[in-house]
Amino acid sequence: MLRPIARVLDLVPDDRQHLYQHTPEQAREILRSEQPERLLDVEGSFALTARVEERVLMARSLDRPLRYFLAKEKEGPMLVVAERIDEIHRRLEEAGYGSQFHPTYTRMVPAHHVTSLRLIGCPDPNPVHRRFFDPPLASLPPDLDVIGERYVAALLLEVRRWLEAEARAAEEQGHGAAPAPLGVCFSGGIDSGAVLLAVYHTLLGLGQSPSRLKAFTLRVGDGGEDVAQAREFLRRTGLEMLGEEIARPVEAVDPFRAIDVIEDYKPLDVECAAVGIALLEGIRERYPEWRLLIDGDGGDENLKDYPIEENAELTIRSVVSNQMLYQEGWGVDAIKHSLTYSGGQSRGCVRTFAPANRLGFVGFSPFTRPAVIAVAEAIPFDRLTQGSNERLYPLKGEVMRRGFRRLLGVEMPIFEKRRFQHGATPGAELERLFAVPPERYRQHFLARYAGT
Repeated sequence: MLRPIARVLDLVPDDRQHLYQHTPEQAREILRSEQPERLLDVEGSFALTARVEERVLMARSLDRPLRYFLAKEKEGPMLVVAERIDEIHRRLEEAGYGSQFHPTYTRMVPAHHVTSLRLIGCPDPNPVHRRFFDPPLASLPPDLDVIGERYVAALLLEVRRWLEAEARAAEEQGHGAAPAPLGVCFSGGIDSGAVLLAVYHTLLGLGQSPSRLKAFTLRVGDGGEDVAQAREFLRRTGLEMLGEEIARPVEAVDPFRAIDVIEDYKPLDVECAAVGIALLEGIRERYPEWRLLIDGDGGDENLKDYPIEENAELTIRSVVSNQMLYQEGWGVDAIKHSLTYSGGQSRGCVRTFAPANRLGFVGFSPFTRPAVIAVAEAIPFDRLTQGSNERLYPLKGEVMRRGFRRLLGVEMPIFEKRRFQHGATPGAELERLFAVPPERYRQHFLARYAGT
């Protein structure tokens, strides 16, 4: 007998939606429409669920997760929607359906899509994914000055929109005249450096004091190379007064604790999250009331700044020719698309979102916004690289350097790329901390649900 969905348990409260202009209910009304592209009008960070008769619609922005699980009860299917796997598990246990749960049965809503479930039968039908963000590829001329100006202009605009939205929200909530302090997770690399410059100059352009801004740099143990790099970046840009180092003991970096927080086991994501948690805990200990953090997540993905040689599945042709490959993975219709975790940064966003959420911060990265990604997708990487990996890797720094020079008259320092976990931690300690067989990470994650 066909039975429509009986219950939808949406565990993402409205106060977890960070929207610029719309209320959560207005955003859900847009989601209910038959025009997925209208979701591009919903500015900000969102994880939305809406119901239309027997259909359930879900959508999220790139910077955060949204998961779901379908359980069976006598009245019909029950859909649980949440940000975390353990939230779904806990609710099923409370309802007496814990025996139906396994973490690999949970599903992640892919970013930039409306996911639709039509739950009227058994077995359960597959969801339908309709794209709401579809930027054209390679539409800009192969002129790095033009590209840099367009990309940095989009970056600056998104920073301004976010700052203005935060100011409106503070005013509506009656937080007083003093604006909230702003922290940039800062290594001195290209992405965090661009974010710091963008926030600093946007504050000046809005007539606001940059004294509310700090650049937080992590030093684990004796410190890695990021400490010196961050100091040099600040010195060369005349922003030394913004720098603040957060010193943490080596013991604060715990990959297995990171697995519990991000609910994932991919080694690079685990390592990055472990170091990120150490930084956020240090900020929280020093500033118990701090709320707003800005980071450079998505900068590498947008400008394709990953070593292709480290991934045997990739070639430069696949990297430059596939739409949003690093943001979305191979796509929802691909064999290698993970139903449990989605793909690319759509999966990796959790390594930043979950620790920030756990420690009471609200994070923001302008690089994850569609308007910035659209400019990145418009870059003619194929023509610029001509099939050469060596031509691809310097592009990110050159785009940023030219953009900031042309728009702000600022000479942005460009340093060699390194991963966050590599720059924050001394090399010998790094090898010791993460000398763990990858299967151990997966085993640790699954052991959390060994009884299910």
